[in-house]
Amino acid sequence: MSYRSVVHDVDTQLIERLARGDMAALDELYTRYARSVYSLALRILGDSADAEEVTQDVFERVWRHARSFDAQRGQFSAWLLGVTHHVAVDALRKRQRRPQLLTVDRDDPRDWPNLPAPDDVSETTLRHLQAQQIRRALRALPPPQQQAIELAYFNGMSHLEIAAALGDPLGTVKARIRRGMQRLRAALQGLGIEDDDER
Repeated sequence: MSYRSVVHDVDTQLIERLARGDMAALDELYTRYARSVYSLALRILGDSADAEEVTQDVFERVWRHARSFDAQRGQFSAWLLGVTHHVAVDALRKRQRRPQLLTVDRDDPRDWPNLPAPDDVSETTLRHLQAQQIRRALRALPPPQQQAIELAYFNGMSHLEIAAALGDPLGTVKARIRRGMQRLRAALQGLGIEDDDER
């Protein structure tokens, strides 16, 4: 039996125990995966306090939704990192929606250099629209390719880290990213968004 199979079996047993209300299983899962969850949250949020809060939230969700995990659909580690990604991105969006204090006085010429120029506003709007198109194109990819690209490019994970987290061979991860990027590039070119590498 391979190491990956052993890990999968142990994780499955732990999550099944947790689904039956065995809190000791949650402690074991926390010991096994808290560092990975925290690292991913920190990469997304860039703040240690927020990452710690997300880590606690993730394991609370694991406890509440243990019954929803299906070992037939994949590795526990991949499911857990998916939950982490969702919770961290949600936390990031909430943080970005917090009202910011505006300290600029538009009637005071001394503050005028701090105001965005009309060209800056146009550029920001264009970038926002392109980002929306990129997200839509990414969501159109097959889920394994989408997940691998998100972990690599948005979460800063290496191919080796992704392979370990998902329990997939390194070659498979590299191939998914390569094929996904090819499809993504073609979709974006169809939308008229140039690839930075080709400028």
